[in-house]
Order: sequence, then C-alpha cells, then structure tokens
Amino acid sequence: MLTTLPLLAAPPVAPGLPIPSPDPTLIWPYQAHFRQAAQTMADGVFDALDEDLQPRVQLLAVPAIDNATGLASLLGSNVSEYDPTTFADVHTRCQHLHDRGNWILTERTEQTPEEPVRRRYEGYILRLAIQEILDEHDKAHYTRLSFAGWSVLINGYHVMPVLQLDRKTVRRHPTLRSDRFYTTGRPVIPSLIQAAIIRFHEECAKSLSEPEPGAGLLVRPRETDELVRAAGTLFMQTPAQDLGISKAEAKLYATLNTISSLRYEGMEGVGKMMLAARHHPNLEEVFALTCPTPLSDYRAVRKLLEMTTPDVSLLADGENVYALGRQIGHYDASREDLFVISFVTHYAWEFQHAGKVLMRTHYGQPSLARARLNRSSFRKELRRTFDLTNPEKVERLWEVAAEASRQKHGTLLVITTEALAEADRLKLQCTLIEPVPLTPLITRLVTAIDGAVLLDPESYCYSIGVILDGTATGRGNSTRGARYNSAIRYVQSSPYPCMAIVVSEDGLVDVLTKESLEEE
Repeated sequence: MLTTLPLLAAPPVAPGLPIPSPDPTLIWPYQAHFRQAAQTMADGVFDALDEDLQPRVQLLAVPAIDNATGLASLLGSNVSEYDPTTFADVHTRCQHLHDRGNWILTERTEQTPEEPVRRRYEGYILRLAIQEILDEHDKAHYTRLSFAGWSVLINGYHVMPVLQLDRKTVRRHPTLRSDRFYTTGRPVIPSLIQAAIIRFHEECAKSLSEPEPGAGLLVRPRETDELVRAAGTLFMQTPAQDLGISKAEAKLYATLNTISSLRYEGMEGVGKMMLAARHHPNLEEVFALTCPTPLSDYRAVRKLLEMTTPDVSLLADGENVYALGRQIGHYDASREDLFVISFVTHYAWEFQHAGKVLMRTHYGQPSLARARLNRSSFRKELRRTFDLTNPEKVERLWEVAAEASRQKHGTLLVITTEALAEADRLKLQCTLIEPVPLTPLITRLVTAIDGAVLLDPESYCYSIGVILDGTATGRGNSTRGARYNSAIRYVQSSPYPCMAIVVSEDGLVDVLTKESLEEE
C-alpha cells in the first residue's frame, strides 16, 4: 500500500553513478545550462503573451528524506528574496498533506508497477507542499506570483522549476474560475496564461528527465509558437469540458481555426457562434436545423455563418450547430456554461465569456486580449530609436499612435528624422500636404485612406497615402499582409532613424524598428 511507503525517499545509488554532491548548490554538472535554457523558453512563451509578465525561472532542489545533506536550496540563483529556511519544513508539509486525505492519483492494478505509482504520488504531494510555501511567500511580497513545476529526482534531490510572473499583469487579464476540477481530479484550465504555465512545466519535466539535462544539444526547447499553440489547444478544452463534450476537448481549437480560415464565395467569415447546451435559459432559438450540422463539417458551418447578424448567432453545443438564435435575459457568469466564439476576420477569432475576451487567435496563433498598443514599450522604442525623452513630445506621438491603432481598416505610420526629405523623394507615390502637427482628429482623417502616413519625431506630418519602397529582406512574414512586409523593407533599408507602426485589419499592432527586427 502507498501509505506504508516513506515519502520523498531517495533510491539507492547504482554502481557507477555519481555520488550525490555534498554541496546543495551543485546537484549535477549542467544545472546552470538547464536553468538558462528554461529561462530562454519562458522568455519566449510569456513575452509572446504579454511582455509585462516578466517571467523568471528558478530551480529548487529538495533533498530526499533520507539524504541528510542539507535544506532545500535554489540552484545557481542570485535572488535573495527567499530566506534559506523558507523551505525547511517541506517534508513535514508533505506528511501532513499525505495524512489529510486520499491522494491516490492512479488506480492500482495488477499490471501497474508499484514504484512508478509511488513516484507520481510523491511528485504530486511535493508539488502541493512547495506551492503552499510559495503562496504564503507571495502574500507577503506583492510583486510576483510563483508556480511550482513537476520535480525530477536527480542525484538524491527532487529538482523542480519555479516560474515567477508579474502579479499585476497576471491579474489584469480576465479568467474563468480557478476552483473547478475534472472528474479525474485534474484542474480545469481557467486562462491562456495558466495553460501556458502548464505547458512550460511539462517541457521542463521532459528535459529534466533526459540524461544529463542541460548538456549541450540535449536541451532543445520547443519553438515558442509551438508551445503557445499547445497552450491555446489546452485552454480550449475548458469550454468543451463545461459543455460535457469530452471527445471534442482535443480538437475544438483546431476546428475553430479551420472554420475561420475558410472563405465563402470569396468573402471572409465574420459572425458569432454561441457555445452552450441546447435549451440554455439565456438562449432563444430564431429557427432550428432539422439535422444539426457537425462542427467538423467545416465548409457547411462556414456557409451557415453567412446568415448571422450582429444580434443573431449560430448556436452550437460543442459538437454540432443546431440553430440560429440570440442571447436573452441576464446570464449568471458564475455558471460558465455559455461561451461566444467571435469570427472577426479571415483566420482570426476570439474566445469570449460574459463579454470579456479570454483569448484571440490569428492565423492559428493564440494571444491574450490586451491593448492594441503597449504604452511603455512604445515609449521605450522612441527613446531607443530617436533618443526622445521629452514628455510632451512623447505624449503627442503616443496620442497619434493610439488613435491610428483604432483604425478599423488598418493603417501604417512611419516616423523618421528625415520625414521632409523622404516626402520629397517619394513625392511621385504619395500625396504631399502642408506640414501639420498631427492631432487625434487629423490622424483619424489621414489614416482613412490607403498608404503610409509620414511624420517626424515632432509629430509633423508631410505626406499621406505613401507607397513605401525598400530592399527585399529575409525578415518578412508570408502570413502577414503587404502593409506589414513593406514596412519591414522600408525600416530595414532606411539610412535614417526610423519607426513604423503597422495596424492590421484584424487588430494586431506592430512597432517596427531596426533594433527590434534585429532582436527577433
């Protein structure tokens, strides 16, 4: 029985294997390399979601209960926020958790070896105990939230990554309830950030389980885009679970991506689909389909989407479209059983609940619902590109950029120190205007037509409707439009300090400078 096994015991060291190090800060030779690789992976994943999350990865080493070489310690960390005794009672906490309830994770069978079950059980208990300590610590330190990963036994120590994210940034993104569980005991994923945390820890656990983790090419973190897509797929299991469609959990994300990618008679798909069980009290059917259309019949669903209006949506139960209808009455958001999929443009859709956007997806790549333009990042790029720090000038440019970002049909601003000379050079492919300082009103007017708007760091505009030139570059993106790629060519080719603000029709806003392109 599991209750008779000692918790967190170290297995005997086999002949020929390294003896556990008496130095608790050096558990295996490549731990510094592993930690750096994990930090790089975290930077890629969480910066892609929101650069203000500021991820920080630490490795925690907890000695096995029969390895009396010292207390739990952070490996190679120069962060002093944790007192050396912070994790001193982790073994006691594990025992208390063990005694409090039935924590068996896997049902034992005659074919299930006892040792793997015990190891999974120990890892789960240890993770809960560490998370308790981290939560208590975070309550006293209001800047960050900490998330314990899965531990792997290395040379007598349970090594576990600890991911920290900026508290305010995490809290400002909408989320579903975090206190719900599947029937198997697995927690329901409440947000894209939480899904990304899970995927990150899964990758760390896989890498830690390899021989000599962190040794050279043995550490190959998955591409950032792949991990973020995996997080999006995981998050979309939540509405499928809430609707009781278990077999749809693994494919709802891919299904919605495919539907959004299709055109009907050359037109992009725009409209809404409400996900809810049939006869939901807050849904009214305008008319029902005699034979519900499976969501997997992508072209049929795309055709039905043509009938939707701003107040009439497709009604689907997670597997089939069964009617067209509208929302009525007051929806109790705590129920979390009515979700909205908004198809905003070609290959772009949003996952919404109770009027809040939980996730946006563009060309199959998920992202958080955040401000189109990040104020702090914009100010940083102005300072780095033009050495511009004057608060009044920065604020004027911010107002111009913010107004341009609201242009529904997309636009392009180009800020350059030689805007007057460039306007003269490109006068045959633009509309010259008398120099005028841009205001939000003027910005709204000049961005209503195609082409770029050319201005200088003083906010003076010299030409509109500019067709940009530039040398072809290998930094283009085939999934983005001509506006984005022409901006890259122009910025890369410009001999002057230059910044391009690209506003796409689907709501994406990119701030491009030579420095930012070189960092990609």
